[in-house]
Amino acid sequence: MKQSTGVGFGVVAVAIIAAGGGYWLGHRGSAPTAPGASAAMTGASAPAGDTGKQEKKLLYYRNPMGLPDTSPVPKKDPMGMDYIAVYAGGDESEPAAPGQIRISTEKVQKLGVRTEAARSRTLDRTVRAAGRVEPDERRVYAIAPKFEGYVERLLVNVTGQPVRKGQPLFEVYSPELVSAQREYAIAMQGVASLKDAGGTAQTGMQQLAESSLQRLRSWDISDEQIKALASSGEAKRTLTFRSTASGIVTEKKAVQGMRFMPGEALYQVADLSSVWVIADVFEQDIGLIKSGATAKIRINAYPGKPFEGKVTYVYPTLKAETRTVPVRVELANPGLLLKPAMFAQVEVSVSAKGSVVTVPVSAVIDSGTRQIVLIQRGEGRFEPREVRLGARSDTDVEVIEGVKDGEPVVVAANFLIDAESNLKAAIGGFSSAPPAAPAKAEMPAETGAGLAKGVSHQADGTVDSVDAKAGTVSLSHGPVPSLKWPAMTMEFKAANASLLQALKPGAKVSFEFIERQPGEWVITSVKPMAASASAGAPAPAAKPHAGH
Repeated sequence: MKQSTGVGFGVVAVAIIAAGGGYWLGHRGSAPTAPGASAAMTGASAPAGDTGKQEKKLLYYRNPMGLPDTSPVPKKDPMGMDYIAVYAGGDESEPAAPGQIRISTEKVQKLGVRTEAARSRTLDRTVRAAGRVEPDERRVYAIAPKFEGYVERLLVNVTGQPVRKGQPLFEVYSPELVSAQREYAIAMQGVASLKDAGGTAQTGMQQLAESSLQRLRSWDISDEQIKALASSGEAKRTLTFRSTASGIVTEKKAVQGMRFMPGEALYQVADLSSVWVIADVFEQDIGLIKSGATAKIRINAYPGKPFEGKVTYVYPTLKAETRTVPVRVELANPGLLLKPAMFAQVEVSVSAKGSVVTVPVSAVIDSGTRQIVLIQRGEGRFEPREVRLGARSDTDVEVIEGVKDGEPVVVAANFLIDAESNLKAAIGGFSSAPPAAPAKAEMPAETGAGLAKGVSHQADGTVDSVDAKAGTVSLSHGPVPSLKWPAMTMEFKAANASLLQALKPGAKVSFEFIERQPGEWVITSVKPMAASASAGAPAPAAKPHAGH
């Protein structure tokens, strides 16, 4: 009896201790715990409508400059910048801001998007132009006798022959020249005979001799020939005509035996020790060229030998056919390496106007009517911005308006972003939008309120009709949760003509669309529902930007 009573008391004691321990553990469990543990404990009991955020799953770390490089652990790039964590789902559920483009992180990696910061710096520029070598016009001489005569014998008889000043060119016979020699010889003999005579006779004879001498000198007869005539006293039938300049014979009209008239050019001699390069500078660059600037000349015949000259003159005329202005560059020609009419490449370094905001040339998308730059606004978010450009260098371009110093701009794959996200729709807000068309009766009035242009929406429906000329399609679609639309029939525009080719009346499709302008809904992607269902995977979407 006593033994059974002791056993009963032991069981009661054990139960009391267990109950006390459970109570203590319960109160201890109610104390604050780690956020992750609390979320795990409450996650199962939380109602479906609970707004509490759960911790996102870390996928990998990506390169901060957009390069296609990922890492499973935190690391730094060669510039010391931390890699950026990428989580499952990312921020795809958040709509893009008005006028922005959103691209998923995975697509950014695949496209190879790369950004650089716009920076303020001095924009060095080199103006390049094509040119040609020409003789210095101030060093071109014409050999033209001042008297009538005949060419008895040619001494310089080929074009291209070098001559020096005073070198004999040809022997000439001229009745006028023979008569002038005789007059001078007689006058000199008279001066000698009247040496001892005084008065008027000696003075008159002296004046006659000087007049005959001046006539010979006016005809370019050399002093040596005149001295020989004075000493011998005999007129020669032919005299040697000498060159009046040094250079290269570029033109020869003299032929042995020919008759020439006073002033007729028999030779043309050019001094090529210094030449000109006439560069044809394009109209948009001519304002940068100043006299005195240094120019570098490259000749195809001498690829490893640069030449250097000075800009001496900018011509005041423009060639309407080529829209270029001639610019004269003067340079020395040692060894006569530069030949007239040679082709030349001219580079002129122009002075910068100070520090300006610049972006790489590859960052600009030029449509012909305006220039667009993509600004990175966050992870996978880009803002197309219209800019006004200024001077250009080989790698960079000045941004006068539209981009500030330090803003990150897309410099690689910007055209792929254009094709991926329909850039035209995203930048539609830049131009003044036309008044919105009246809403159809079946479309709720509040659907357009607060909607951000460029945000993509999805729906399923059936094709009713296709108007290829107008570029529109009529669809009977189901509800659109993102716009709170009920099922209805409405007309959409196609972003590209290739989309209409895949649409047939009665076909069931799954499509994506955006609002390009108020009241204008544009389809950007189409998938045939039957093909995706039978294949067990979504069919590839039509490429709306195939025409870009």
